[in-house]
Amino acid sequence: MRFEKGHKEQTRQRIIETAAQKFRKDGVAATGIAGLMAEAGLTHGGFYAHFTSKEDLVRAALEAALDQTTASRQQALASAQPGTESLEALIRFYLRPAHRDTPEQGCAAAALISEIARHEPETRAAFTARLRGLLEQFASVFPPEADPEARRRAAIGLFGTLLGCLQMARAVDDPVFSDQILASGVEAARRLANI
Repeated sequence: MRFEKGHKEQTRQRIIETAAQKFRKDGVAATGIAGLMAEAGLTHGGFYAHFTSKEDLVRAALEAALDQTTASRQQALASAQPGTESLEALIRFYLRPAHRDTPEQGCAAAALISEIARHEPETRAAFTARLRGLLEQFASVFPPEADPEARRRAAIGLFGTLLGCLQMARAVDDPVFSDQILASGVEAARRLANI
């Protein structure tokens, strides 16, 4: 049976999108290829027509998820005024209840960072490259008169605070406590950002 031109790339993209959501929701280790392919509406046997290994898919899904995260944050920034309002928008966008409650749609770094540390060097290199871009996005909203290295360091500290608070808020079993963690994270991040 012959498929239309572009069918293979569309199928590959469907697998990547399904994996990006599944990995963020359930974790890489807990996600099997057979279940993932079934969720994408495909057979397990078709996997190897698109990827050489699960690790190959992890890398592609991680890159896609981090690109999606960066694009979502860019949209949040576009709706804010430059300067401190941009920082405030970024902080509140990241530490909002909807982000906490939908890891499959959210920041791949927050969902997968502990797992990525145990993956192959190529996967970690792909994550590192995307993380650098994400941190540049954060650094870009700090006042331009600050020295670039100071903005970069501030962005690392700010993102680390946001990431840790989001992970804690997701991990606890008490909804009130989880909301307090998000609110405290916003407060701490605002202090770090001097707003």
